[in-house]
Amino acid sequence: MNIVTLVGSLRKNSFNMQVAKTMQERYKDKLNMQIPDIGALPHFNQDDELDPPQVVKDFKAAIANADGVIIITPEYNWSVPGVLKNALDWTSRVEQVFIGKPVMTLGATPGMMGTIRAQLHLRDILVAPGIQANILPPGANEILINTVQQKVDEQTGQLDDESTLSFLDSKIEAFLDFAKTN
Repeated sequence: MNIVTLVGSLRKNSFNMQVAKTMQERYKDKLNMQIPDIGALPHFNQDDELDPPQVVKDFKAAIANADGVIIITPEYNWSVPGVLKNALDWTSRVEQVFIGKPVMTLGATPGMMGTIRAQLHLRDILVAPGIQANILPPGANEILINTVQQKVDEQTGQLDDESTLSFLDSKIEAFLDFAKTN
């Protein structure tokens, strides 16, 4: 299954990118995960939406051609990072590539709340008229990785907490089933 994974952090040692890379390796037999550099996207400008730069065209084509999308986000000021919102804004205009697309969200943070506020805002964004993603239902979709700094191996940068990995395994299976039927 071809999956585009959006990571809402640009930080060099981003925990959310470490989670994405762990997933890319762990599920390589089930998922072909592409992780585009959303930091390379220019700021959304409605003046450019009809003829956007090539990087935007390529980004939107990747999502359009994917079987599903996984969004992994940190929480900035109780919401989604601007770079992630910018990427989603580009997808909501002209070719609205998220409409009906199966989507799963998750997030990792050193704090205790596990990006819950960011993911609540993200769900609101994903159901907006220009996006209308098909989000994995609540209950199947709460993946809140808290105190992530204690769950990542400092040497490899891989998520190595067995209970978190087992939980993630079950959520990936639920997402695969959801994406195949939607």
